[in-house]
Amino acid sequence: QVQLVESGGGLVQPGGSLRLSCAASGSIFSINAMAWYRQAPGKQRELVAIVSSGGTTNYADSVKGRFTISRDNAKNTVYLQMNSLKPEDTAVYYCNAQIKATTRPTSNNYWGQGTEVTVSS
Repeated sequence: QVQLVESGGGLVQPGGSLRLSCAASGSIFSINAMAWYRQAPGKQRELVAIVSSGGTTNYADSVKGRFTISRDNAKNTVYLQMNSLKPEDTAVYYCNAQIKATTRPTSNNYWGQGTEVTVSS
């Protein structure tokens, strides 16, 4: 009864910017941590950024200083502002969240469907 839907991906030139959004919907009681992962072609999925329910953030070294994760608890939405994009940022970006659904006894991890980001000239 819970789903995450990403949006905002696309094709950008090196040095450009994109903002990804991920909205959680359904029978939500509460949301703990929210995160962004990415998976480049031929590589394993990696954690890009995470934000706790209290607003504490952590980033992969490769994106520090360029990406910013934030959340709007009232909208059940997490964002990833990506600046100074590089070709190596090209990947499918996935939203992840630990969510307590009203219909289930415990919190569970949920994944979005992914949104493609391509950085190329």
